[in-house]
Amino acid sequence: MIAINDLARNHLPHQEELRDACLRVLASGWYVLGHEVARFERDFAAYCGTNHCVGVANGTDALEIALRAIEIKPGDKVLTTANSGMYATIAITACGAEPVFVDVDPLTMNMAPDALRMVFGMKPRAVIVPHLYGRMAEIEAITRASHQAGVFVIEDCAQAHGARREAKHVGSIGDIGCFSFYPTKNLGALGDGGAIVTDNAQWAERIRQLRQYGWSSKYRCELTGGCNSRLDELQAAVLAVKLPWIDTQNAARRKIANHYHQGIANPNIIAPRRESESDVVHLYVIRSSHRAQLISHLTEAGVQTDIHYPLPDYRQPVFGERFAEVHLPTTELLANEILTLPCHPALSEEEISHVIDACNRFSP
Repeated sequence: MIAINDLARNHLPHQEELRDACLRVLASGWYVLGHEVARFERDFAAYCGTNHCVGVANGTDALEIALRAIEIKPGDKVLTTANSGMYATIAITACGAEPVFVDVDPLTMNMAPDALRMVFGMKPRAVIVPHLYGRMAEIEAITRASHQAGVFVIEDCAQAHGARREAKHVGSIGDIGCFSFYPTKNLGALGDGGAIVTDNAQWAERIRQLRQYGWSSKYRCELTGGCNSRLDELQAAVLAVKLPWIDTQNAARRKIANHYHQGIANPNIIAPRRESESDVVHLYVIRSSHRAQLISHLTEAGVQTDIHYPLPDYRQPVFGERFAEVHLPTTELLANEILTLPCHPALSEEEISHVIDACNRFSP
């Protein structure tokens, strides 16, 4: 079975470097908020082109802490999309804020700027903009429009490490950028991890306090909404080793995606639009109106697939009838048609050709 991802194969060329980093942390005797975290925060801020980076425990915590840093309060409205797995929505509701869902563009599957402008009349405080599947949203236009409306912009960069447009990296265009380092991400740890980047020194200091109980100094708690969300030394050391590979691995992902784009020629499959460095291909997501049959066909052909994501946030069972009146046509269409194919840097040419051939042999 050709897997969606293969972390062991992806790490194989760098096992010695990773082993040395882990042993260095073990020997140090310091495992939380030490030199490794400080080093990675410095390096990742420089990579993203921001003044500050603060490591946290995971990407969802990053979103929640970012909202608290800009002082989102219970009852505030926060805009986001509904096709990215509930991560932003969970962070919004954890703050007691009200999620307002914005429809997406059918080609990019990211937030549609025109749909966003239509909901500014609801007086939102902030918008969380996912860069879904590794493809940059129209973040420049979204940020301009949002700032004109007095709305803060948080970029959800969990699937887009290294994506850039005109030399500006994701995370550096809005007010705050949030990253996940879950193992399958383009920059993944050996466990959970996350980070928040910003140019705003005041927010960065609030974020540092919020990630550790709201402390202003040890055992002195001054901020409400604090939590225990710290990137540990081991994960920071691993991430520092892996950071220099990211552009090369993203280029490998784009090469695979371009092979798919050029090779898949089945009228029953819609391949995604390809872009340059603004798309780091975290996931290669096709569309088909015959998805169930296509899944069965690919499984029989030895190709693993997945659906990212099958249910719009506002239709999740946890909400009951709370969002019963919400209807986003493009989001719902995509939820019924999208399908993820294997796309990771360790895929061989033979495996890529096998996936293409399997897709082209599909007949509903």
